[in-house]
Amino acid sequence: MNLTWSSSRRTTALLSLSAAAALALAGCGGSSGSSSGGSSGGDKPIVGLITKTDTNPFFVKMKEGAQQAADQAGVTLQSFAGKADGDNESQVQAIENLISAGAKGILITPSDSKAIVPEIDKAKQAGMLVVALDTPTDPASAVDATFATDNFQAGVLIGQWAKGKLGAQAATAKIAMLDLSPNHPSVDVGRDQGFLQGFGIDLADKTQIGDETDPRIVGHDSTNGAADGGRTAMENLLQKDPGINLVYTINEPAASGAYQALKAAGKDKAVTIVSVDGGCPGVQAVKAGQLGATSQQYPLKMAQQGVEAVAAFAKDGTKPQATEGKAFTDTGVTLITDQPQSGVDSKDTAFGLQNCWG
Repeated sequence: MNLTWSSSRRTTALLSLSAAAALALAGCGGSSGSSSGGSSGGDKPIVGLITKTDTNPFFVKMKEGAQQAADQAGVTLQSFAGKADGDNESQVQAIENLISAGAKGILITPSDSKAIVPEIDKAKQAGMLVVALDTPTDPASAVDATFATDNFQAGVLIGQWAKGKLGAQAATAKIAMLDLSPNHPSVDVGRDQGFLQGFGIDLADKTQIGDETDPRIVGHDSTNGAADGGRTAMENLLQKDPGINLVYTINEPAASGAYQALKAAGKDKAVTIVSVDGGCPGVQAVKAGQLGATSQQYPLKMAQQGVEAVAAFAKDGTKPQATEGKAFTDTGVTLITDQPQSGVDSKDTAFGLQNCWG
C-alpha cells in the first residue's frame, strides 16, 4: 500500500473549499468560512464548528459527525476551517462571524492553544457555550468544556509499545521526533511527551517539547501534520543521523511522509514508525507493516457529543460535565497493532478497521 493517502484527499478538499468560499462570497458578503447547514436556519440554534483545516481526514470525519448530530438535534451547523495547521487568524475570523450570526455555541479545534483565548473570551461574553474538540486550549479553563482524546495517554501507549518492540535495542535507540508545529499546541505537547514517558525517557518539563537531554533523541522537527511536512522533517533528521531506527509522528499523514522518505533512502525495513490517529488509511498501513502501531482516536464521537452539548445548552442552559477524575470529557483511545507487546493493551487491525474513519 502506498502511504501517500493524503494527497488525493487534500486536492479534493481544497477544491471543495474553493467552491464553498465562492458561494460564501456570493451570498454572505465575503465570509471566509463555509456553512454546512446554511445561514438561514430560521429559529434553529446555530452551532459553529471551527477545525484546524478541512483537508486532514480527521477533521473531515469530525465535520461529518457534527453534521449528523446537528440534523438529529434540530440545530443549524456552520463550519469553518483554517488554511493550514497553525492558522490562528482564520479561526479568529470564524469566531467573529459566529458572534455576528448569533450562534449559541462554538466547537473548536484550536490551531494555537494560547493565541485563540482572547477571541474565545469574546464568544463567552456574548453568551455562547465554547467547547474545545481534540486540542485543549491553554489554559484549558478558557473553554466551557473539552471533548478529546487523552493525548498524553495516546502517546504513552505507542511509547510503551515501541519500547517492547525494540527490546534490548531500546537502550541504544536513535529516535526521530516528528512533531506538529513550532507553536506546539497542547495536543502536540501531550503526544510527544506521552510517547517519551512511555518509552522510558525522563521528561525535563512535561509541558515543554525538546528540553530533554537523553542522547537517544536525535532531534525534533515540525510537520504541520501533513505528508509533505513529514517527508521533509524525516529527510532533515536522517541527514543529522542516518542511523535512526525509531520514528514518533504526531499523526498518520505525517507518518506517511516519514515512510516515503525512509523508503527513498532504503531504510523503510530497518525503522519502526509509530503514530496517533486511527484513520482507515493509517490502520491499513499498520496492517501492511509500514507503521508498527497507532493510537486510535474517535473524532466523530467528539463532534457528535460537542453538538449535543451545545443543543442542550441552547435548550435550558445545561453545561457538559467532564469525565470523572479528569479535566475534560475523554472520548477514548485504543492502541492498534498486529504485533502486540507484553503488558501493553492493544487491539488488532481487524478491530481498527471496524472503528476507523477517513
